[in-house]
Amino acid sequence: QLQLVESGGDSVQSGGSLRLSCTASGYTGILAFMGWFRQAAGKEREGVAAIDRDGRTRYADSVAGRFTISQDNAKSTVYLQMSSLKPDDTAMYYCAAHLGGACSGLCPPLETPHFNSWGQGTQVTVSS
Repeated sequence: QLQLVESGGDSVQSGGSLRLSCTASGYTGILAFMGWFRQAAGKEREGVAAIDRDGRTRYADSVAGRFTISQDNAKSTVYLQMSSLKPDDTAMYYCAAHLGGACSGLCPPLETPHFNSWGQGTQVTVSS
């Protein structure tokens, strides 16, 4: 069974940087795409960034230019480099993946229904 384990969450000051990591294990097959989502207190979960096996990426408008998603396929790991952090970036960050199949249409997707596996989350807190 696919397991996703996130790490790297921390408390930082506004303008700071963090790098989140997510490692996938316990699966057979292909991870068509992986992504990062976040959920702030009292808000819905939203897509932040995603990447497919071919390296195509997609970002939410709110993080474009500040966050960078990357992957190491050999390590089954995806990273989220976050820079110029703002208090509005404070949230629980979740790693997600789609096991099996392939990405079609607008790839990779940033909507939760496209992902079939989720990590437990890592907290990012940005203070002003």
